[in-house]
Amino acid sequence: MGDRGAGHTALEEIASRISDLSKWREIFSFRGQTQHDHLLQSSARRGVLGMSENSWKSRAPTFQGSRQGRSSAAHGSPEAREPPGSQPPSSVPQPLLLPQGVGGRPIPPDTAMKLQKLLFRSTAPLFSSEWAAAHFRFHPPHSDLAYALQAGKGGTRPILAAVQAHIITYLLFTRETECTHLERLCRVGRWEQGQALATALAETLWAAGGGGRAVVCLVTAPITTMPRESYRANSFTERIRLFKFSEKAAAQGFISDHINSFKGEGSHGVILFLYSLLFSRTLERVQEDLGDTAPLLNISSGNVSCTEAVLSLLLTGRASPELGGSRQPQPGAADGGGAAPWQRGPVGFLRWERAPVERQVSPGLRTPRLPVWLCSVSGRHSVLFGTDRRLISDWKSERIFHLYFYTGQQEQTQTAHLTIDTHSHHWEEAQREGPCSPGKRRPALEMAIRTKWAGATVSWNGTDPFF
Repeated sequence: MGDRGAGHTALEEIASRISDLSKWREIFSFRGQTQHDHLLQSSARRGVLGMSENSWKSRAPTFQGSRQGRSSAAHGSPEAREPPGSQPPSSVPQPLLLPQGVGGRPIPPDTAMKLQKLLFRSTAPLFSSEWAAAHFRFHPPHSDLAYALQAGKGGTRPILAAVQAHIITYLLFTRETECTHLERLCRVGRWEQGQALATALAETLWAAGGGGRAVVCLVTAPITTMPRESYRANSFTERIRLFKFSEKAAAQGFISDHINSFKGEGSHGVILFLYSLLFSRTLERVQEDLGDTAPLLNISSGNVSCTEAVLSLLLTGRASPELGGSRQPQPGAADGGGAAPWQRGPVGFLRWERAPVERQVSPGLRTPRLPVWLCSVSGRHSVLFGTDRRLISDWKSERIFHLYFYTGQQEQTQTAHLTIDTHSHHWEEAQREGPCSPGKRRPALEMAIRTKWAGATVSWNGTDPFF
C-alpha cells in the first residue's frame, strides 16, 4: 500500500507539472512570438540568458522599413473586442533603454553643442530635476480622465498640454469610432492610451519635418559618443540615438513599439520628445525660425520654462518666436516646411492675459480645422475642446454649444463641462463697469473664450469656476 501511495503521489505531481506547462503554452500562444521575444530580451538584459551582442543584433527589428500594414491598427477600436487591460501582441512595449546594435545613429559632439546652445544659449546642460522627471503619464484607464495626461508642475506643462490637445483630436476625430462624445473618452483603455500618445507624437514630429520626415530620439544603455573637452557631458545626450523616418506610418509604428521610452517613469520622456521635435525640424531650420531672438527655453531662479517658439513648433511645425502674430514671411523667404501661424491646423490656440498683450492670436489659430484649442490663460496652459466638429464648419452650431475643459492639474478629477451662449447679451449690462474691473472680474478662461466668441456668456453647469 505504501508503494502504491507513493506512486500515486508521484503521478499527481507529474500531472500537475504538465498542467502548468500547458498553461504557459497557452499564454505564449495568446501573446504571440513578439511577446516571447520581449521576455527573452528582458531576461538577456538582466544577464539571465547570457546573450552576446551578435544575438541582440539578430533579434533587433529593422526600423527604416515601411510600417503601412501596422498603421491601420492605430485607427481601429480594439477596446470593443478585448477585455480591459489586455494588449494585442503587436503593441508589446520594449524596455526604456535600447540594447546595443539596434540601429540609429548617435548625436555627434558638434551637434550636441548646437543643440544645447539652441535650447539655452549655453553648452552646459541646464535642465531642472522637474524636466528630468517629466514623462507622458495618463490617468488610470477606464476612468473619468482616462484620455488625459497628468501635467504635474513646472515648465514642461506647455508641452504636455499641446500633446494632450493632439491626443484628443485623435481620440475624437481621427480614429474610426462609433461615437464622438465625452463618455467615449472615459472608456479609453491602456492599449488605446499608448496608441493615442504614439499617434499624437508622430503627427507632431511629422509636421515639424515639413510632412516629409520625422526623427525619433531614444536612449541606449551605454554612452555612444565621447564629448569634446569644451563640451560638458551630461551622461544623457551622449546616450541618445537618432532614428530617421521618411514615412509617417513607420515613425508612428516605431514610437508605438517603444512607447515606454516616452511614458515610463524615469524615461526622460518629455526631453526626448523635445529633442525629437528639434531634430525633425532640423537644428538649422529652428535657428532660422528663431533668428536672433532668445533661446527656446527660459531660465529664471532655477526654473526652466518654454518660450512661445516651443508652442509654435508644437502647433504649427515652425519655431516662430511670435506665435499668434499676423506677420507673414517676406516674398521669396525660405519656407522650410511647417504650417504658417495664420494657416489653419488641427489644433487651435487661445491666449488671454490680465495685462494687455501687444499681439493678438491670428484667426487661423483661433479657428482650427477641429474644435480643439491649446489655451494660455494668465501664463497657465490647458486644453479646451468640443465633441462636435460642426462647431468649426457651420456657423449655426455656434449659437449655443458645449465645450469641455481640462487643466492637467492634480486637483481636477473630472472634465469641466461648459455651455457657451453667443446670442445672450447679458454681458452688455452695466457698461460703465468693465469685465476686469474690481467686483466685476470674470474668470480668466471665460475671457480667453471671448477672444474667439466675442461677448459670449459661459455657464459652468454647477461647477465653481476654477481657472
